[in-house]
Amino acid sequence: MGKLTVRALRAVMVALLAGSVLAQAVLVAMLTGAMEGSVFADRHAPALVITILGFVTVQVVLFCVWQLVTMVRRGTVFSHAAFRYVHLVIGAFAAAALLVVALGISLAPGEAVPPGVVALLGGVSLAVFGVALIVLVLRMLLAQALARDVEASRLGAELAEVI
Repeated sequence: MGKLTVRALRAVMVALLAGSVLAQAVLVAMLTGAMEGSVFADRHAPALVITILGFVTVQVVLFCVWQLVTMVRRGTVFSHAAFRYVHLVIGAFAAAALLVVALGISLAPGEAVPPGVVALLGGVSLAVFGVALIVLVLRMLLAQALARDVEASRLGAELAEVI
């Protein structure tokens, strides 16, 4: 991965992290103040908790991708240390999918939220869970690449011993 690519990706990730922190602060302020007199007042606490946890999942993914990009740049991504960050990414996407389901469940009762919005949240949850599965497949590819790298090193050592 080239230096320009790494710098561009890191710039995007910094912008996303700053945007997520700003959006988290704004949404928390909106949810704590604006919901008191609205029809969603009884759903205030679940919406606030789900919002905060949702942003935390985004921030965890950004941190892990930053670490993985650093490992790629150093040439150490094909190591067992990379699996820690990949597992965190998978867990964060799975948690985000569950949070979207929880939001849909908390908004479903009553007439305040149209059923189409709840169904849309179900679709979003399915899409986020699909991303978690894609990352899981990529994790399997990383495991195969690591196994091949270990095997190549072993064969290289055997060949050097023979020569």
